[in-house]
Amino acid sequence: MRPTRRAALIGAGAFVGSLPLRPLRLRAGEAERHGISAFGDLKYPPDFGHFGYVNASAPKGGVFSQLGATRIYNQNFLTFNSLNSFILRGDAALGMERNFAVLMVRAFDEPDAMYGLAAAGVHISPDGLTYRYRLRKEARFHDGSPLTAPDVAFSFNLLKEKGHPIIHQLTRDFTGAEAESDEIVVAHFAPNRGRDVPLFVAALPIFSRAYYAAKPFEESTLDIPLGSGPYKVGRFEAGRYIEYERVKDWWGSNLPVSVGQNNFDVLRYEYYRDRDVAFEGFTGKSYLFREEFTARIWATRYDFPAIKEGRVKREIIPDQTPSGAQGWFINTRRDKFKNSKLREALIYAFDFEWTNRTIMYGAYERTQSVFENSDMKAMGPPGLDELALLEPFRGKVPDEVFGEPFVPPVSDGSGQDRTLLRKAVQLLQEAGYQIKDGKRVNSKGEPLTIEFLLDEPAFQAHHMPYFKNLATLGIEATLRLVDPVQHRARQDQFDFDIAIQRMSFSSTPGDSLRSYLSSQAAATPGSNNLAGIADPAIDALIEVIIAAKNRSELTTACRVLDRIIRAGRYWVPQWFSKAHRLAFWDVFGHPLEKPRYDRGAPDTWWYDQAKAAKLDGKG
Repeated sequence: MRPTRRAALIGAGAFVGSLPLRPLRLRAGEAERHGISAFGDLKYPPDFGHFGYVNASAPKGGVFSQLGATRIYNQNFLTFNSLNSFILRGDAALGMERNFAVLMVRAFDEPDAMYGLAAAGVHISPDGLTYRYRLRKEARFHDGSPLTAPDVAFSFNLLKEKGHPIIHQLTRDFTGAEAESDEIVVAHFAPNRGRDVPLFVAALPIFSRAYYAAKPFEESTLDIPLGSGPYKVGRFEAGRYIEYERVKDWWGSNLPVSVGQNNFDVLRYEYYRDRDVAFEGFTGKSYLFREEFTARIWATRYDFPAIKEGRVKREIIPDQTPSGAQGWFINTRRDKFKNSKLREALIYAFDFEWTNRTIMYGAYERTQSVFENSDMKAMGPPGLDELALLEPFRGKVPDEVFGEPFVPPVSDGSGQDRTLLRKAVQLLQEAGYQIKDGKRVNSKGEPLTIEFLLDEPAFQAHHMPYFKNLATLGIEATLRLVDPVQHRARQDQFDFDIAIQRMSFSSTPGDSLRSYLSSQAAATPGSNNLAGIADPAIDALIEVIIAAKNRSELTTACRVLDRIIRAGRYWVPQWFSKAHRLAFWDVFGHPLEKPRYDRGAPDTWWYDQAKAAKLDGKG
């Protein structure tokens, strides 16, 4: 869900300078490539003109304003107090990554392919451990200074050493970078590296070495950093809004990876602490685009005059990316949650069918898998290929992983399914909890209490019926609603009983699994492993996934991992949707088809002046 940051920088310049410069010579088979992917497959040829999902003639101009729907590292959906998105400390503004260029960017109609932005091409050594990038001579920072290989090497080494803990984890197999010249930067990787580590490194932001020579990188600050991307920070008010202004003479605007994109003169992110207030802001045209995540609002409140008059449009577009696992994640670092029987009882106490029908208007499906909405989800008994991977773990993992994967129970929809609650009682008794004076207590007579951590009032309604069932079982559940800054701090330090999280992975998961599921991440403050999952079998399977030689092997290993994680009962599964619910004031144009692995907005959309004039009564 969210992250954080912090680090210091003059010392980082010394760190980069201390790396030995080793001139590299091309070897046989090291022809320059225009793109990279996990398994080497690329859709677009070296001379491609633009991505297939863009309108190459899209006009430039106008404003795209929204509530942020995605975040990275320490960014916060509800507020911000920093413009440093790449450290642990502080709560950063959404969208700060748009300020920086990267070596290569994703093609969102391919599972993981990347093509050159700041890098014109790359030579990869036969052993896959050395990537030698040739930079574009036209690349510039926003102050006009050249973007060079020393800047890239400085940035990558700095982020590995002092970046957000998630960056540190995902660069474990990246051993360092060096500038061979102003034009050539070399990235080195460890033997048996994660398959997706070079992809992650190629997407890291490039900082100005000169800028940070006089500024500490690890500082949470509202100073606008020097960037080199298609946008730069414009107006902002901390905790209220931030605008990014399109760089009109940006050096990368005519590159194939940029054509038809970055079309708005201004990208604006609005911040609200309350979803209902945010919706009212949209109806009043305080911002122009909204992805609706609250089924109740989508079902009942999109009847305001602008909808009826056609001035606000609604679209439902498919979400074809893996949905991952969303739910109440149980902090197994705490002694009371180490028993899987107790954790399973908590799963049986939640009536999804009643909640979905009554509170969410039947808009969702039940999450079952870590790899929900993908072919990596485990289904039915394991096949022969899965059994071959599972066999070495026999006796070290629950026996159930050799059969059908765990699926959360389906209730009768009454809100208090007696059959499921009886099963929960049985599980609690097996876990050593009995009833005393109406309270569920352990062998020491200590009552079982659970605090749920939350930062958004809109989710309170989903907790109350769940708490009622827990009370029926003798469990005292309470809700702690805190402000967004405190919420992040408590999650970063794992200071909670249960917290909501959505863990989602790409169509080609690899090293990112470590941040969510590994034993190392369980002990790393600021990691995404909220549940504290620390299982040698899971650690070993992550390495198998990372080492997969093809997509078939990857899929098989992910299904096995899914079986073992689901057997651990680490979270109370919530829900997911296979669609994006979009609402927007009718001032935009967009391609007929979105990219398969992205919603397309705002990157491929544009401002339609004719529609805007008509909307304002001037057409």
